[in-house]
Amino acid sequence: MTTTVDVLIIGAGLSGIGAAHHLHSTLPGKSYAILESRGAIGGTWDLFRYPGIRSDSDMYTLGYNFRPWVGDKSIADGASIREYIEDTAREAGIDRHIRFHHTVVSAEWSTATSTWTVEAKVGQSGEVAVFTASFLMCCSGYYDYAQGFTPDFEGLEDFGGTVVHPQLWPEDLDYADKKIVVIGSGATAITLAPNLARDADHVTLLQRSPSYIMSLPSKDPIALALRKYLPSRAAYGVTRTKNAVTSIGMYVLCQRYPNFMKERIRKLQEGWLPDGYDLDTHFTPKYDPWDQRLCLVPDSDLFTAIGEGKVDIVTDHIERFTEKGIALTSGENLDADIVITATGLNLVALGNVALRVDGKKIDITESMAYKGMMLTDVPNFAFVIGYTNASWTLKADLVCDYIVRLLAHMDSKGYREVRLERDANVGEEPFLDFAAGYVLRSVDTFPKQGSVAPWRLRMNYFRDLPSLRFGKLVDDNMRMR
Repeated sequence: MTTTVDVLIIGAGLSGIGAAHHLHSTLPGKSYAILESRGAIGGTWDLFRYPGIRSDSDMYTLGYNFRPWVGDKSIADGASIREYIEDTAREAGIDRHIRFHHTVVSAEWSTATSTWTVEAKVGQSGEVAVFTASFLMCCSGYYDYAQGFTPDFEGLEDFGGTVVHPQLWPEDLDYADKKIVVIGSGATAITLAPNLARDADHVTLLQRSPSYIMSLPSKDPIALALRKYLPSRAAYGVTRTKNAVTSIGMYVLCQRYPNFMKERIRKLQEGWLPDGYDLDTHFTPKYDPWDQRLCLVPDSDLFTAIGEGKVDIVTDHIERFTEKGIALTSGENLDADIVITATGLNLVALGNVALRVDGKKIDITESMAYKGMMLTDVPNFAFVIGYTNASWTLKADLVCDYIVRLLAHMDSKGYREVRLERDANVGEEPFLDFAAGYVLRSVDTFPKQGSVAPWRLRMNYFRDLPSLRFGKLVDDNMRMR
């Protein structure tokens, strides 16, 4: 049997639920369905279950623009974020439109009928469900949910303890009173270390090179004060704008005045860490601030754990695993009962869905992204990729709002197809201009971005806001029929 809807959404995470809300609240006459490969709402926030999992963006900007975050904590735990997404879906009736355990494997556009035909594998049965839709939105993010990234460590098979990747955290892992080594220096590693240290015998954070790490209060005192004097939605809007200005401002300062920001970050870290701590070795990266994502810890928890002697940081290279732990190139040995490989994620473009247009297979690496949300050569298709230097949802809300307005415009003019035509004079650039390892490993599998607007992917909410929400909806790059 074939199910037909106006709009088909891939993914029931933060982006997918947001897209559905924008659609049904603005265009209530449109039918839609959400295809979710897993068995629950939440996406990333349902997948990751390691101790201390939390946002590394504040919830006033990670939350939706249409639904205020009312939790006390600005830096929220994963369970609270998952509950927020679930409540959003349930309250709007979006949950009734979700087809769980539906993994989209292919989608083909027919110009003759102006429809997408989408095939999804259902569970483990091998059954294929078929959907047709006038418009297709990919809200699957860009993480590979099957497995994270683990380097090839020599001697790993010799290790007598337990090795765990945070993406596949075992529910029954007992780490109380254990010696733990966490490998990594990114957001996951610095989240895990202080949380594991509460019950473990000792935690060592082993990093090949340091990252920029700053502390942020888990509660926003200004946001909490505003709630006392303003209606919930007004207080949320003011806080959301304030925090967006702060985060983008921090990014701009780091890019324009890197030496000044290096000194400022170092000065703050000196106040959080014990006197005489070796900042040069463990907290001073070789790159400039925000060349990679700046990591945040709530309420200085990592710095406090270091000061209390519960967490040590070792900056060195791994020579090999041994039966009892890890041998480092410096000659030092780290004993461990458990090793956590917080070594990164794998990325996939557009959920690995095989796209075809009129029988022709689309190589998305040859397509160019328009405004960071649509592709040349792929009609009636949009995707959501959030900011790397600010909250994901700031961009997701803008994209969903734009697409809903575009659909309304097409309906009003009687158009059935929108297609992007590439400007031959626009130069090609990598889609994600970001130096993080997980991006560099996969960027060649993504579409290109252009060297100039509207083909250039901006990482600035306040530049996108006037363009996507209030700017010209249709331009010379679009062809409608």
